[in-house]
Amino acid sequence: MSRSIPDPGFGDDDGAADPAVTAALSAYASGDGGYVDALAALQVGRLLVPVVAVLGEVDVDAAGLVHDKTSDMAAVLLTRPDGRRGLLAFTSAATLTAWNPEARPVPVATPTAARAALQEHAAALVVDVGGPVRFAIEGDDLRRLAEGWRLARVGEGPAWIRPTSE
Repeated sequence: MSRSIPDPGFGDDDGAADPAVTAALSAYASGDGGYVDALAALQVGRLLVPVVAVLGEVDVDAAGLVHDKTSDMAAVLLTRPDGRRGLLAFTSAATLTAWNPEARPVPVATPTAARAALQEHAAALVVDVGGPVRFAIEGDDLRRLAEGWRLARVGEGPAWIRPTSE
């Protein structure tokens, strides 16, 4: 039986940030754009979720010599002083590498990153924690993004539109 891994749609990804996302985040940081504009740009793009090696089991003999050890790959969660956790994600390979050159990027659609954050019991998806513009998606916005809702402008304000169940 032949098995295949589904294509996540990022085969030609060069790791560069989406110019629309960069512009929306820059406008948000400077006050020329709002949170909703930045979130709208992010919701249709891809993010790079970092995975890092985490030491697993270590086999040490009676003399204290290490004979065997294992490691696992894990997504990275940041814990705030108040105990809330956020799953890290980055807009580009450059911002990820500046944060941690040892981390490996996993390209995912932003809603997939939001679902991963919720699965890890994180309160937020934290984008570009090391800058140039740090952006956090949390609360109802995180849940709706993870559930596939679409952010849209209705009149002067934003609204989340529930996906249809067809």
